[in-house]
Amino acid sequence: MILHLKSHLSQTLAFPQFHPNQRRPTNSPRPSFSNPINPIPLVKPALKCSASVLSEKTHVELTHAKPFPAEVSRTIMELSSAGTLSTLTHDGWPLAFAVRLTVDGDGTPIVCLNASDRDLSFDRRSSLHVQLGQCGVRTPQCTIQGSLAKPRDRMILKKLCSIWEKRFEEEANEDRIHIVTVGRVLHIEDFQEDGVWLTSSDYKNANPDPLRDVAGRIVNEFNANNMEDILRFCSVYVDLQFQVADAKMVWVDRLGFDVHVYSPEYGIYEIRIPFPREVSDEKGVKSSFNGMSQLAWEVEKYYHVPDFKKVKQLKQIAPRSRSRPSSR
Repeated sequence: MILHLKSHLSQTLAFPQFHPNQRRPTNSPRPSFSNPINPIPLVKPALKCSASVLSEKTHVELTHAKPFPAEVSRTIMELSSAGTLSTLTHDGWPLAFAVRLTVDGDGTPIVCLNASDRDLSFDRRSSLHVQLGQCGVRTPQCTIQGSLAKPRDRMILKKLCSIWEKRFEEEANEDRIHIVTVGRVLHIEDFQEDGVWLTSSDYKNANPDPLRDVAGRIVNEFNANNMEDILRFCSVYVDLQFQVADAKMVWVDRLGFDVHVYSPEYGIYEIRIPFPREVSDEKGVKSSFNGMSQLAWEVEKYYHVPDFKKVKQLKQIAPRSRSRPSSR
């Protein structure tokens, strides 16, 4: 419920998104997070005013609850510093070897070859495979097909070296710097899953996730300190037909977060829980978590009637014979 205070000067006070229908008892515990967002102080206006009551949904459904594959591939490339470069030698044999890498502004990979690698007679057609481990339970992957190229423009080469030096904090050798031009991209969510082919323009026009640099730390902190809240999220926001024995947050992005849940009877499932609204930074993530936890607590204690659609889509990760996900 939102209380609108209308004064003769048409002043309106704004309140946070999530609101209880009833005031919580003072002796009841409240879920908390590390570095919680301070509540907005409510200042009483001196002017006379009238009060009106309006209703508003407490949990807004996003149109796209998950980033598109091109966005995830861009995020993988931004966060990775090493990958596997594959090409053909002059005699037609495939050759794959590890390389360090970074990317430029549109996601084009920059690699630094060893002196011995540069002496090989490569077929310039190449692929670069990169993968990103997430919480030890999921490994999204990005494979770029294109051509291995050596920039000839002196200014472009200096720019690439500058990007390399900023990433690795070391001087770049101009003779060893190459790029892998992006022809098309294969995105795979995890091992043993089907991939999605992306065009070069889809990949280059996508933006990497704004939370990429803090996502891993947020997930680790949440799994270590807020397991009760993760279980409550699954119970309140997901339409589960079984009892969850354990749960683990896997990843968080601007649109929501992924959780693996374990049931002794049914095995391990992956669940996608969206945020009420898109976030762009760590402060927004914590604010959303605080609001969702507040609402989930009130629904669980019957202080609030749920007025949102529960998540119904679950993806089975492992049958019940597999071991449970570790919550630590």
